[in-house]
Amino acid sequence: MSNNYNFQRSEMETPLQSSHYNPSRETLGRYSEYSLHSSYKMRGADTGSSNSVACTTRIPYATLIAAALCITGVGVFCSTMYRGTTLTALMLDQVFHLSTGWLETIKTILVLLVAGMGALTLMIIFIGFLATGATRRHIYKAWRNRVGGRISCAVFMGIVYIIKFFWILVLGFLIIATFILTVFWKMCSSSQVQEKHQCIDLTQFIFLFPQSIHIDYLKICEARDIKFFCRDFVEKSEFMFILGTFGALLILTSLVHYLMCLSANYAHIRDHEKFEEIQELRLLQDTNFSSKERF
Repeated sequence: MSNNYNFQRSEMETPLQSSHYNPSRETLGRYSEYSLHSSYKMRGADTGSSNSVACTTRIPYATLIAAALCITGVGVFCSTMYRGTTLTALMLDQVFHLSTGWLETIKTILVLLVAGMGALTLMIIFIGFLATGATRRHIYKAWRNRVGGRISCAVFMGIVYIIKFFWILVLGFLIIATFILTVFWKMCSSSQVQEKHQCIDLTQFIFLFPQSIHIDYLKICEARDIKFFCRDFVEKSEFMFILGTFGALLILTSLVHYLMCLSANYAHIRDHEKFEEIQELRLLQDTNFSSKERF
């Protein structure tokens, strides 16, 4: 009789973590944050691994991928277009004798574009970190914080949507410019120019030039001007505009990705309270189940 009593006593005194009800606690840990259940402590190696897992769950991987695409696209686009603008200014000045002061404004716009897209990327990354994992649970506990988070996500979705249309126009312009430069290169590499040394006649493209241009300048006949137009401008600029088109495609892809990430963050912040209630209900169910099995 005493042996039976001792067996029951030792079983009752056994801590919950070392008993056969441990899987219930582990199940609870998968669906809730440790900060909500501070009485449940993990041991040694498990604590280190749980901290590393907790850090990885706070990282907005989708937003970082979109940011990488955006930074790469902006870098490729602005560097190639800056070089392309410089070549265009030299060509218009030395071959067609046109003033190129307005091209300096385009260079300034490119620099401002880099700064603007960089600032947008940093702000969206910041929102992504706030709306991911345990950080969201700590930041958006209060109702006002959730409203502010939803408003910020909605505002940036509108900004990204407008910017996307701007880049669609830029992409269309680059495709047209690349096509025109390809036509110019075909004219430069034709047998009439290379072998027979005929003039390059651009009068059929007069609509691409300002009205103030003299029509005689659209016929390039001198060897120096042909070499500068074909080798120094068209050949290099075509490659630059192709790379610029690729950069614009990357930027558009990143903007679409930004919209998806912001929409997901908006939904996570909006439904945060529901997720907390579900976690608390699961906690109560697992705790009640453990108590019934134990006693």
